[in-house]
Amino acid sequence: MIFGRWILGTIVLLVLMGLVIALPFRSVFFENNPTHIGFVGRVVYILILASLMVLFRVTRGPTAADRIVAIDIFGILIVGLCAVLSIATGRSWYIDIGIAWGLQSFIGTLALSKYLEGKSFDD
Repeated sequence: MIFGRWILGTIVLLVLMGLVIALPFRSVFFENNPTHIGFVGRVVYILILASLMVLFRVTRGPTAADRIVAIDIFGILIVGLCAVLSIATGRSWYIDIGIAWGLQSFIGTLALSKYLEGKSFDD
C-alpha cells in the first residue's frame, strides 16, 4: 500500500513538472518585461507546487517537529517568490517584504522550537 502511494506521488510530481515545462505562467505582473516571462513563469509554477507540498506536510505532518520544519520551508519559499517578483518587475520593495518575512519566519521557528522543548523564552 505504501509503495503504491509512493509510485502514485512520483507520477503526479512528474506530470506536474511536465506541465511546468510545457506551459509557462502568464500574468499581468510580467507584461512590462517580456524577456523574463518564460523563466519567471516556470519558477513561479515550481514555487507554487513546492508550496502546495509543504502545506500538505503542515496539515498531515506526523509530528509537530515536521510541521515546524514545513512552516520554516514555506517561509523560505515566500522569500524566494518575493525575489523572483523583484527580478521580474524591477521593483525593489519586494525584496524588503522578503527580508521582513524571512526575519519573522526565523523568529517564529525559534519560538515554536522552544515551546516544543518545554523551555521558556528566557532560556
